[in-house]
Amino acid sequence: MLITITNESFNELVIKATKPVVLDFFADWCGPCRQMAPGFEELSNELSESYVFGKVDVDENRQLAITHGITSIPTLIFYKNGRQVGAISGALSKKEIAEKLIALFGQ
Repeated sequence: MLITITNESFNELVIKATKPVVLDFFADWCGPCRQMAPGFEELSNELSESYVFGKVDVDENRQLAITHGITSIPTLIFYKNGRQVGAISGALSKKEIAEKLIALFGQ
């Protein structure tokens, strides 16, 4: 299940999360973001018991994008216990995202 992360909800939904969090920084106009979206959504449904999957629209949440140093999209940022533990930019396949989760979290 995908959740929408905003400037206002970030602390509650990401920093205080009890599961690892994967954030997709994207924009509606971004072709590579649209290309990656179906695989990201599929993973969010398949792995929702183990992870929180969130989407951050950089146009609507500029402060989060600035705070995270987002210079290109799509960018995935990974959190565990309220701390950023990884990031990767560029469109990834579902398989590549799953491999990154295993590499970072061992699950």
